[in-house]
Amino acid sequence: MPNSAFAVDDPMRPKVRTRREGCALVTGSSRGIGAAAALALAREGWPLRVNYRADEDGARAVVARIESEGGSARAVQGDVADPAAVASLLEPGEDGPVLVLVNNAGLRLDGLSPQLADDEWQRVIDVNLSATFRATREALPQMLRARFGRVVNVASVVGMRANAGQANYAASKAGVIGFTKTVAVEVARRGVTVNAVAPGLIETALTEGIVGGEMEKAIPARRVGTPDEVAACIRFLASEEAAYVTGTTLTVDGGLSA
Repeated sequence: MPNSAFAVDDPMRPKVRTRREGCALVTGSSRGIGAAAALALAREGWPLRVNYRADEDGARAVVARIESEGGSARAVQGDVADPAAVASLLEPGEDGPVLVLVNNAGLRLDGLSPQLADDEWQRVIDVNLSATFRATREALPQMLRARFGRVVNVASVVGMRANAGQANYAASKAGVIGFTKTVAVEVARRGVTVNAVAPGLIETALTEGIVGGEMEKAIPARRVGTPDEVAACIRFLASEEAAYVTGTTLTVDGGLSA
């Protein structure tokens, strides 16, 4: 048993914030990893805000599935590349403040560096990195007031391992990892953790055109991953059990980055 300065019933022992006092927001959660993460968090008792940009039907299907399992959820539209939309998504509502934020929305516009256009670079940075910053900035005051919060940023193994043709994507995800570490240090004393997951090759719409290629052959596990496998890691990082885990990046890649 680890030593503790507090007895179990000691009134000075730090109190754990209950999930009933707030909600969880997963950006880009109408499908793929985001949808799986929303379902996983709902099963932990969190009311969910299921964010989508254009796929309203997909978001409503995720909401319906959460509700069919006894959970609470609502679909919220907003393009995370729009600062005003991000602010609206994070406003406290009837479901309380956002105490769990999963920055999942992502975009790929691949091409070799000499051929990348300025807008292809900027759009990927805006969606993958700048939106993560803005959403986290909006959520942190709510979490700091509550003295409880979980931010989980979806990075990528490509942020740590080169993959030709993805300079913009790799730069955005490497930025997410650096951002995660820095913010984690800034808020660690206030009961708020900030972590990242770095998926490898996961079978989603975002990886169309990659699955079955050379990258898949390099995976030691000899298979692609599933959204549920990433969501399980997100669920852990958002849990009370992960209160002492912050500033880290959990790779979910079948050994690709080993």
